[in-house]
Amino acid sequence: MTPQQTLKQIKGLTEALVELSLSNEQNFPTTRGSLNTAFEITVSNAARMSITLKNVAYREIYQELELARCFNFKMLDGALVSLRYRFRNRVICEHSLSYFPSPDLEHFQNEPELYLDDEIYADVTAKSIVTFPVRFDFSDDATKFVDVHHPYSHLTLGQYENCRIPVSSPLSPFAFGSFILRNFYNVAFRKYSEEIPVSALAFQRTITANEQKIPHLVCS
Repeated sequence: MTPQQTLKQIKGLTEALVELSLSNEQNFPTTRGSLNTAFEITVSNAARMSITLKNVAYREIYQELELARCFNFKMLDGALVSLRYRFRNRVICEHSLSYFPSPDLEHFQNEPELYLDDEIYADVTAKSIVTFPVRFDFSDDATKFVDVHHPYSHLTLGQYENCRIPVSSPLSPFAFGSFILRNFYNVAFRKYSEEIPVSALAFQRTITANEQKIPHLVCS
């Protein structure tokens, strides 16, 4: 995938979520640099994302990102979603794709009768839900790569420092959006499946033979 195709997908995903009323706040992506050298697709106040790597309470992380409006879109339940990509000579060299759910779903869970009439809320009204962040990271930096232990492309769940589930390749914006909607907003995903954008475009595979021998994610 090219930088232009990636940017177009982010815009298309954002527009689709707004049109389907699945997002009530959004920030369209910004770009930096030159396509022929170093090019970045990012969000406003991206520097504030550094708090996600600090040893602070999750609620503090979420509040900082929300206050700085450091997200591409905010879902109806308050979850913040951000997509950042970097390219070198038109080839992807890094990405960070994040899903930070609201740490407080009480307004959904304590008064579910207010939301049950609209089936798209069905996935967030159960009192048994435990929210946790999800992040897909990719870096082509060979000095950071350690076969199996630190894959080029990996999934981190719940901010666990050493949780790096191998992923077959970097994720496109549409693939990431589909993953989030299918797994955390499944009722809405099934209802609007024909209106959620998809594409066969993908990035080159980066997973190693050893990483394929352990549980991993395949993105086709």
